[in-house]
Amino acid sequence: MKTTSLPPLSVLNYMMILSTAIMAAAAVSAAAFEFKVGDEMGWQLPKPNNSEFYSYWASINRFQIGDSLSFEYNNDSVVMVEKWDYYHCNSSDPILSFDNGKGVVKLDRAGAFYFISGFPDHCKNGQRLLVQVLSPPLHDLIGPSPEAYGDDAPSPSSNNAGVSVQIINLAVIIFPMAAVVGLLLF
Repeated sequence: MKTTSLPPLSVLNYMMILSTAIMAAAAVSAAAFEFKVGDEMGWQLPKPNNSEFYSYWASINRFQIGDSLSFEYNNDSVVMVEKWDYYHCNSSDPILSFDNGKGVVKLDRAGAFYFISGFPDHCKNGQRLLVQVLSPPLHDLIGPSPEAYGDDAPSPSSNNAGVSVQIINLAVIIFPMAAVVGLLLF
């Protein structure tokens, strides 16, 4: 069985890894989508027997970094708040607020975004929205795994099977950050 070893990474390797990560990030942002919150219903107080409407709406959609939420409403408001404020319907310390009939929020990071109506009774009766923005899968940022190449890929020797793949995965995760730092030092 043929054993292959990894050559040391040069500045050119770092730059190639960094450019691949940048292109992947650009592809993710190019595929951004604007969601109209509540679809046809928009942003309004749900009917009494439908207080989980916005929770359901969020559960059937998949939000990614770069997407936007468009809130359309009449005689109401939208308040982006912290987690505690969301669960307590507290709009006194907003991160962001709209009260002009329309507001658009860009989802610029992975994680939770919390929105409530500025009217406490509306919030307590279901007019609140928790959106979970997905992190891009690691394979979208670094490309296909070695297994994707099938039989054309060199096979590792039996005494270190898996070690080279682990080293490559670690290198792909850590070295782009090192490349940025290295480029800044030149």
